[in-house]
Amino acid sequence: MTMGAMVRYKRETGKDVSELKVEDVTSLLLFLWCCVCSASKADGVQFDMSFEDFADFLEPQDVQNAINLFNDQDDEKKTRNQK
Repeated sequence: MTMGAMVRYKRETGKDVSELKVEDVTSLLLFLWCCVCSASKADGVQFDMSFEDFADFLEPQDVQNAINLFNDQDDEKKTRNQK
C-alpha cells in the first residue's frame, strides 16, 4: 500500500481510506485496484487495466487474502508502536 493508493482512492470516491468498510465490496475492490495501480507505477510496471476488468479477474478468496494482509500490517504497526 502506498500513499499514492490512498490519494487515488480519495480522488475516485471522495472518501478517505479510513472510512472504508470491509462490508462494502465495491469500495474494497476499488481500493485494491488503487493499490495495484500505485504500486505498479512506483515499480515502473505498466498497469492499464480498468477497475471493471480488474474486478473481473478477482475471486472472493483473493479479496479475503487482501483483507488478511491489511489486518496483518495493522497488527504489526500496533505492535511496533507499543514497544
